[in-house]
Amino acid sequence: MGITLNDTPSANRTHIAFFGKMNSGKSSLINALAGQEVSIVSPVSGTTTDPVKKPMEIHGIGPCVLIDTAGIDDQGELGSSRVAQAKRVAQQADIAVLVWNAEEFNSTFDFTTEKLWFELFQKKSTPVVLVANKTDLCTQQGVLENLAKKIESEFKESPILASALAKEGIQDLKEALVAKAPGQEVERYITGDLLSEEDVVLLIMPQDIQAPKGRLILPQVQTLRELLDKKCIAICTAADKLEQALAVLRQPPKLMITDSQAYKAVYEKKPAQSRLTSFSTLFAAYKGDIEYFVQGAQAIDSLTPQDKVLIAECCTHAPLDEDIGREKLPRLLRKKVGAGLSVEIVSGADFPNDLSAYRLVIQCGACMFNRKYVMSRVDAAKGQQIPMTNYGIAIAHLNGILGQVELAGYKGSLGANG
Repeated sequence: MGITLNDTPSANRTHIAFFGKMNSGKSSLINALAGQEVSIVSPVSGTTTDPVKKPMEIHGIGPCVLIDTAGIDDQGELGSSRVAQAKRVAQQADIAVLVWNAEEFNSTFDFTTEKLWFELFQKKSTPVVLVANKTDLCTQQGVLENLAKKIESEFKESPILASALAKEGIQDLKEALVAKAPGQEVERYITGDLLSEEDVVLLIMPQDIQAPKGRLILPQVQTLRELLDKKCIAICTAADKLEQALAVLRQPPKLMITDSQAYKAVYEKKPAQSRLTSFSTLFAAYKGDIEYFVQGAQAIDSLTPQDKVLIAECCTHAPLDEDIGREKLPRLLRKKVGAGLSVEIVSGADFPNDLSAYRLVIQCGACMFNRKYVMSRVDAAKGQQIPMTNYGIAIAHLNGILGQVELAGYKGSLGANG
C-alpha cells in the first residue's frame, strides 16, 4: 500500500518514549494513555522485548508516536541487546518518560540506573517526565509521599503519581507531556524560505524500481504536500519528460526539485532563470545540519583508495538494482577516488557507535527518521571529528554543481570548486 496524504508519517510525529525497569508498568501506562491495548501487559518481567510504537494524537501536541521499550535493567546476552535497542530509541525521543514501580519502593531503593538514563537525556537536551506508577498497589501509609520526596530530591523535579490500572494520574501525564513538548514557535519547512505563494515549482520524479507502480516515495509526497499548503503551483513530471514539461510552461519555473540521481541531467537542461535543488538536498536542512553536511562534502576531495566511507540508509528494503545508496553513490565515489575505496552500508537504526574507521559518513535524506534521531548521528560525527554529509549534497558535489544548487537554510560561502 502506498503512502497517503492523509497520514502523518511517523518521522513527522513527536516521539514520546517510555523507559523504566522491568515490571514498572510502562506498557500499562501507554495503553492507558492511548485508550487501547497497544503493548502486551503481563505480571511477568521482561514481556516487552522489541520497541513497540503507537501513532496517536494528543491535544496540545498533535500527531505523536508512543514508544514502549524493554526494561533498562534487563540482563543477560538478550537483555543487553534489548537495552541497546532502548538506547537507540532514546536517540529518537523528543520526550522521555521515566517510570518507576511505586510498589517496589523502600528505604534501600536504588536510583542509580534511572539516574544514568536521566543524565543521558540531559546530554541530549531531551525533556523528561517522571512517573511513579502502580500507586494503587501501595497500601502502607506514607510510602507514596516518601517516594515522591526521594525522586524530587534525586532528580530535582516532582513525579506524577499514577495508576494505569485505576486510570489515575493519566490526565496529569498528558498535561505534563504537553508542557514538555518541543516548542513549535518556529515551524520547519522542507523548502525553507525558498518559495512564496503562487511560485511555480517543477518536480522531476524518476519512476524506477525504487518507486514501484502506483507509489511515490515519501520525500516526494511530503514535499508535494508542503507546496500545496504554501499555495505554490506544483507541476510534476518524470525525468524523461523534462523537456516537454518545460516547453508547455509559459515561463521557466522558479524552482526545480529533482531526485538527486538525476542532478546532472536536469542541471544541463534547466533554464538559466530557474533555481535547482533535490529532495535529498532539501531534507539535509529539514532533518539535519546543512552547514555540517556542506563542510563534510568537501572531504570527498581528499579521499584515497585506502579509505573507508560509511553510507547510512534509513530504509531497510532489500537491495535493488541501481539503488542510489547501494549502487549509484558508491560507483560515483569510486569513479572519483579509485576502485579500492571501501564503502560500508548500514540501514535502519543500525549505526556504529565508533566512527573512527571512517573518513566520511554519508546519510540518506532520512525521510523515515525524525530530526532528533538524525541530529544524534550528526552529534556523534561531530564529537568524533568525522566529516558527514548526505546523499543530495554528496551527489551535487561529485557532479561539480554544488555551488549552483539551492541549499535551504545554508548561510555559508562555497568555494570555487563548490
